[in-house]
Amino acid sequence: MHRLATSFVLGYHGCDEAVAEAVLAGKAFKQSQNDYDWLGPGVYFWEANPLRGLDFALEMAVRRPNLVKKPTVIGAVIDLGLCLDTTTKAATDMLAVAYQSLLDSLADPATRMPKNGADLRMRRLDCAVVGRLHAILKNSDMEVDTVRGVFVEGAPIYSGSGFHAKTHSQIAVKNLACIKGVFRVPKEQLA
Repeated sequence: MHRLATSFVLGYHGCDEAVAEAVLAGKAFKQSQNDYDWLGPGVYFWEANPLRGLDFALEMAVRRPNLVKKPTVIGAVIDLGLCLDTTTKAATDMLAVAYQSLLDSLADPATRMPKNGADLRMRRLDCAVVGRLHAILKNSDMEVDTVRGVFVEGAPIYSGSGFHAKTHSQIAVKNLACIKGVFRVPKEQLA
């Protein structure tokens, strides 16, 4: 964890239009608490990537049409604060310790370690490990404001490519005070 990177970033949240309008009108974001969330609990943003945020909302409209009826994306100015940045060695070392702690806590043979899905869309193990790290830090009177991760996702963009169509940097905001403002995304950024 650190405060070494630029503190303010722009994040983009794919959601239903009604949710976007409520947030733009001043209602607080609702934090995700799913046991498969990639970065643990928080409000999820696509860092510097409004088109990927919109793609996510469009995908959700197909997978969960009861939740996303009219897909849209809104932007936010986010102060990363105390950030668990999974692209740093310090963070990955801490996650390895949290994994071992979680493993040690599951000594009962009847208890099973969570597993990530084969396609890595459901990240139950990763979510449990991040959650364990949050608990370890909280016991040390330290709380993370945000968690950042980079994910290689989607098909290669050309034959033999190391670049993938849906690779992205994502931020989970745990401390809602880190969301300094929200804004409508200009239409030209979505074309």
